[in-house]
Amino acid sequence: MTSAFSRVGGCDLCRAARITPWYHEDEVCWIAECDVCDVPMVVWRWHGTAPPPAHLEHMHARLRDVAIVELGEHYVDDHMRNIPDHWHAHARPRDGFFGVRRARR
Repeated sequence: MTSAFSRVGGCDLCRAARITPWYHEDEVCWIAECDVCDVPMVVWRWHGTAPPPAHLEHMHARLRDVAIVELGEHYVDDHMRNIPDHWHAHARPRDGFFGVRRARR
């Protein structure tokens, strides 16, 4: 199934550089702390904006698992602001946008 998907050399999310703490990784996605907003962010391992439904379900479930531990009550924000051509989503605190460390700055 994944052989039909591709990665793009210049894409920061395809590169998957470990610049912040990582919470999860598998063959579909990885979850790390977003370096902009300090919340868990799930990233599809393949370049594009339309993961198949099974991948979306998997990624939302893994993000939920991490977010419950890291944030407690949360919502999923899948608006791709800074990198609009590679699917990713953030778990945000229930009444906020940034993570706890950023909110304290």
